[in-house]
Amino acid sequence: MSTTQPFFQPVPANWSPPAMDNLSAIKTGDMPGDQVSIGPGHVAKANVIFPVLLDRLRNLQNDAGQERVVVAIHGGSGVGKSEIGSLLTHYFNELGIGAYLMSGDNYPHRIPRLNDAERLRIFREYGIKGLTTTGLYTPELNKAIQALQAQDQDADPARLATLPGLETYQTAARAALASYLGTPHEIDFAEVNQIIAQFKAGLTPLFLKRMGRQEQELWYDAVDFTAIQVLLIEWTHGNNDHLSGVDIPILLNSTPQETLAHRRSRNRDGAVDSPFTTMVLEIEQKLLHSQASKASLIVSKSGHIVSYEAYLKAMQET
Repeated sequence: MSTTQPFFQPVPANWSPPAMDNLSAIKTGDMPGDQVSIGPGHVAKANVIFPVLLDRLRNLQNDAGQERVVVAIHGGSGVGKSEIGSLLTHYFNELGIGAYLMSGDNYPHRIPRLNDAERLRIFREYGIKGLTTTGLYTPELNKAIQALQAQDQDADPARLATLPGLETYQTAARAALASYLGTPHEIDFAEVNQIIAQFKAGLTPLFLKRMGRQEQELWYDAVDFTAIQVLLIEWTHGNNDHLSGVDIPILLNSTPQETLAHRRSRNRDGAVDSPFTTMVLEIEQKLLHSQASKASLIVSKSGHIVSYEAYLKAMQET
C-alpha cells in the first residue's frame, strides 16, 4: 500500500498540545472494561514525549522510507501506559496523522482471572517440587505451607524466618514463575507479531482480539486501517524480546512500589497488594530492566526523558 501524500506532515514551529478541557472525552484503547482515567500528570508526560516522538517518526520516514510505523508504550503494570497512549493517539489524530491505540492486554492465552490462577498454580506446584528435589519435603512441612497458602502468605518473604524450608519453596517457585511471565507460555506473541506485519504490509481490515473478564467474553473486531499510519501498542510487554516489528519502544519507568500503588487505584482483579502480586511486579520489573537498553525513549517517573545511563543510575539508587 502506498500513500499519495507525504506520510508525516511537518510539525509547525509553534506546535503546542491541544487544550485538554475535557480529558474524559478522549478516546481510549481497545481493552474491554479497562478503567482509564487521564489526569494532569499523564498530560504532562505525553506533552514531553510527543514532540520527540514526532522527530523520531520523521527520521524513520526520511531515512527508511517507512509509510507505517509501530510505537510501543511499555512499562510496569499500572504505570500509565493506557492513559499516555490514549493522549499520544489523540495528538496524532489532531494533526491529521491517522493513529490507532491497541492494548496488548488482549493477547494472553487466558483471560485475566484464569491467567492469575495459572500464575499461582505454577508458583505453588513448582515450589513444592523444589522441596522434593532438594530432599526437604515432609508431610509436616507441606501442611504448614498449605496453611500459608490458604492465607495467601506463602510468597511473603517475611515468613521465611518462621518456617524452615520455606526459602527453598519460594526460590523454586519464583524461578518457575519467572519462566512463565512475559513468555510465549503466557502471551500469544505470534498473533501480535502477525498483526504488526499485516499493518506494515498495508492490509485492512485487521481482526483484533477482544478479551473480557469471563471465559465467554472473547471476540474479534474487524478494524479499518486504511487511514491509519501509526499503530500504538500500550503493553507491559511492548519491548519484549519475543515481539517483532516495533519501531519505537517507549519505556515509562517506575518501581514495583509505584506501580503497585497505581494498581490499587485501578483495582484490577482484586488482591492487588498481596505478597504474590508484589512478587509478580518485581519479576516484571526485572524483565523490563533487562530490556531497557533497547528502548528508544525512557521517561522517568517525574516525567523527564532520560538517557539509559541516567536510568541505570536512578534504578541503582532506588
